[in-house]
Amino acid sequence: MFTRQITPLVTAVCLSVLIASGLTGCQSKGSDKTETEKRGVSTDAPVADKSTDTKVETATTTPAPDPTSIPASKIADAATILARPQVPILCYHQIRDWRPKDSKSAKDYIIPTAAFREQMQMLADSGYHTVLPDQLYAYLTTGAPLPSKPIMLTFDDGDLDQYETAVPILDKHGFKGAFFIMTVAIGRRGKQPYMDKAQIKDLSDRGHLIGAHTWDHHNVKKYTGEDWKIQIEEPKAKLEAIIGKPVKYFAYPFGLWNKEALPEIQKRGYVAAFTLADKRDDSMPLFTVRRIIAGGQWKATTMYRNMIQSFD
Repeated sequence: MFTRQITPLVTAVCLSVLIASGLTGCQSKGSDKTETEKRGVSTDAPVADKSTDTKVETATTTPAPDPTSIPASKIADAATILARPQVPILCYHQIRDWRPKDSKSAKDYIIPTAAFREQMQMLADSGYHTVLPDQLYAYLTTGAPLPSKPIMLTFDDGDLDQYETAVPILDKHGFKGAFFIMTVAIGRRGKQPYMDKAQIKDLSDRGHLIGAHTWDHHNVKKYTGEDWKIQIEEPKAKLEAIIGKPVKYFAYPFGLWNKEALPEIQKRGYVAAFTLADKRDDSMPLFTVRRIIAGGQWKATTMYRNMIQSFD
């Protein structure tokens, strides 16, 4: 178990943007100013670690149980899950240098390579250990121990630069990530290329998590009729065929959800789902796990402060 003294912060939100392939992606309204900076304190000041982690595992290789193997009688109720300290979860999209035609809003969610490298170095230097969704699920549902200073790194859409640029940087620090794939774009090339089947399977084989992010990024709140099959069921089956493993986790496009969607996601074989900065659902918190987008225009210290202040 671990405890963390942190304060709430209104964080980045997910907006609709048109990217070169004609698909709609997520973005954050990133700002390089936190609430602390607005009060006149520079983010270049030394970062104070507010965690007081105790009685935790230090190894990151401890395997987590398959969520489906945990007996229902062992799974905590919603109130208990909500009471557990949240694990910081960062959300990334494109990891590449900005282009001359990138708009200001696009730059909010495109992380330049040097900035991503700096963020990962900062996390490593600060003693963070990455965890994957199975570990988070076991912790939330049964109180299973986590590594000291746990953090989850998630990547949405399946952009090729995540594989070619971000993963080698993760490898340098022994970090693992969760990659949520938009299946309509698998193997698509062009100005914004996406991972192909072999690359997705390689990530899975190397210990990263592959999750679903719908077929074409359609807003879950607008689903009717066949949408549930096209956007939720078929992407799950397609990814399972690619990686040869069950796909158990889902990330909402734009981070948007409603209460009606939660049982629909659950009954289609997912055990948890990830939103963005919204408040968790009181009755189904496992299907509204919070993340924040790491703003593309944030300094590493700004990202750190936003991360610490956002999770309580």
